[in-house]
Amino acid sequence: MHRAERGGGEGREFGAAPHAPPGLGSPPVEKGEGRVLAHARSREGEVSEQKRAAPVFEREPRGRARDQGTMAALLLLLLLLLLLLPPLLLLRKPHLWPGLRWLPADLAFAVRALRCKRALRARALAAAAADPRGPEGGCSLAWRLAELARQRPAHIFLVHGPRSFSYAEAERESNRAARAFLRARGWGAGPSGGAETEQAAGVAGAAAPLAPGDTVALLLPACPEFLWLWFGLAKAGLRTAFVPAALRRGPLLHCLRSCGARALVLAPEFLESLEPDLPALRAMGLCLWAAGPEAHPAGIRDLLAEASAEADGPVPGYLSAPQSIMDTCLYIFTSGTTGLPKAAQISHLKILQCQAFYQLCGAHQEDVIYLALPLYHMSGSLLGIVGCLGIGATVVLKSKFSASQFWEDCQQHGVTVFQYIGELCRYLVNQPPSTAEHGHKVRLAVGSGLRPDTWERFVRRFGPLRVLETYGLTEGNVATFNYTGQLGAVGRASWLYKHVFPFSLIRYDVTTGEPIRDTQGHCVATCPGEPGLLVAPVSQQSPFLGYAGGPELGQGKLLKGVFQAGDVFFNTGDLLVCDDQGFLRFHDRTGDTFRWKGENVATTEVAEALESLDFLQEVNVYGVTVPGHEGRAGMAALVLRPPHSLDLVQLYAHVSENLPPYAWPRFLRLQESLATTETFKQQKVRMAKEGFDPSALSDPLYVLDQPGGAYLPLTRARYSAILTGDLHI
Repeated sequence: MHRAERGGGEGREFGAAPHAPPGLGSPPVEKGEGRVLAHARSREGEVSEQKRAAPVFEREPRGRARDQGTMAALLLLLLLLLLLLPPLLLLRKPHLWPGLRWLPADLAFAVRALRCKRALRARALAAAAADPRGPEGGCSLAWRLAELARQRPAHIFLVHGPRSFSYAEAERESNRAARAFLRARGWGAGPSGGAETEQAAGVAGAAAPLAPGDTVALLLPACPEFLWLWFGLAKAGLRTAFVPAALRRGPLLHCLRSCGARALVLAPEFLESLEPDLPALRAMGLCLWAAGPEAHPAGIRDLLAEASAEADGPVPGYLSAPQSIMDTCLYIFTSGTTGLPKAAQISHLKILQCQAFYQLCGAHQEDVIYLALPLYHMSGSLLGIVGCLGIGATVVLKSKFSASQFWEDCQQHGVTVFQYIGELCRYLVNQPPSTAEHGHKVRLAVGSGLRPDTWERFVRRFGPLRVLETYGLTEGNVATFNYTGQLGAVGRASWLYKHVFPFSLIRYDVTTGEPIRDTQGHCVATCPGEPGLLVAPVSQQSPFLGYAGGPELGQGKLLKGVFQAGDVFFNTGDLLVCDDQGFLRFHDRTGDTFRWKGENVATTEVAEALESLDFLQEVNVYGVTVPGHEGRAGMAALVLRPPHSLDLVQLYAHVSENLPPYAWPRFLRLQESLATTETFKQQKVRMAKEGFDPSALSDPLYVLDQPGGAYLPLTRARYSAILTGDLHI
């Protein structure tokens, strides 16, 4: 289950790919044609030196020989295991025999992962050796797109409604966007129109609004323009921040401040809802752009018009080449467990790793991938879009998922791969039968958060197709793949898999919120069938980069002395169970977050918003399971401040103004008082485990009628309507 996805919200990712050379950057660009060319030449010499000094990507022959030797050893090991292990296990440990049936699949995935690792290493080394004046010398996102535009220019990369774009067109559109941002950086064509120089931008004497390495935030729906601007920012050597489209007011301003944004690009259709925020945005000194020609307030420029006036030729790679593969190039916001969203730092290494996602899933360049997930999450942008670039396939991008239109889209576009979160699959199986759901070409569904009951119904109704459930975090350093298709599992814990993507499950006390340690202070590994906290060792190849704003924001994400003194592990905050055959299943989330509508909800953020109402004295927020619904619905336990009464109209207006829709509490529980902290935590754990049964609660209850825009008393009839889907919460 993906956490950002489920799976998610804190994003999910696939695991550790090879480390790239830490010196792919270039010297800063100076003014003047001669100096730029001199830097380009010195960059070539620097690249050669870096190639010799790269600590992880060794010289290519030795690295390739090592990988080939590893694969040969694995194949030889398989033969020996097939010959020797079965009789030994049957004689000495008969209970282990069932797990042997998965050994060929474990080995096949391990070999595929090693091939991906070798391919990524080769790409990174090629970029390090490329001419820094050409597009192949830049960041991995820039040179991969340029490579595809060169290798298969006419192949369709993106389909969005009636529009489609080839790889060559995607390259040209992103080059125009890059040049528009570079002009805002004060960079432009020299007097001869050939070499490039840094020069003043805008009106004479005006300072450039952007500097190299600045952050530009995108507040856009899923659309082609989102991709061209993202790719253009990467090519221009600027950082991008993906702002969740539903954020407004305080949460929006917090996100922009936390990532240090210097500019904001927003969709024209968001301008009306953003109008109350514009004074605060201007006060922050942000350069404001709109992505479209529609009428907009003074001071907001049309970025797409500026980009369309630019040339579409490639920009030099040294503009985007990182000084280190670990440098931050992107911010993706995850639900903060102690408050507002946090900006997870995404490195160039992770962008490179994500190019292997669909290759690891078994997709290929002739596939057509259906993507209806938000691009501001890792699942949509890094796994969906970057994963598609990794194999050079076609992606059908939807701004909004439509269950009634899904199979017609699949028929129309020849879709072969569907990227899901569990909620989308539930919508599909709840749709009435249609002729379009038969005869489709979908052979693979990849995603996270699919419940076993929905999974079984989905395959039985829409098959034959293969479901590949994954698990990962946006800021994490580990991921799992259920490459066997085992119903309800999120991955495998075979020793082969853990050799490529190491992780462990350790015992965890849900009451104290801490791992259980032995007398020597070390954590204790779980037994089969026992829920455990998923942790993964932190290393140069599998780092944890933390969040923008300071190391204190990552408090609790790193565990030290897990199995021996001095080791450091990343704490996923999720409990998983490994059965006796090595299959991993998601069990629960720890801490103060829960998953709803494909988004992570931080209970403290919701509680803080409600506590600002003058008629509420105490608030506690937690998630409860509702039959037939994915994830957990938010419940807020409220205590009134005497002598006030509960004002449901004001409460609804307040939450709709200050919280994104997925974080609105679905249920309100009015209580005389809240229990002590320790007792309440125990009650909270029990409620989360047992689910929500309104008949068992004596307190007054209210339910969110989302279409009606109000909170209503929760009656048995209304609860029954929730279970049947007639009342949407």
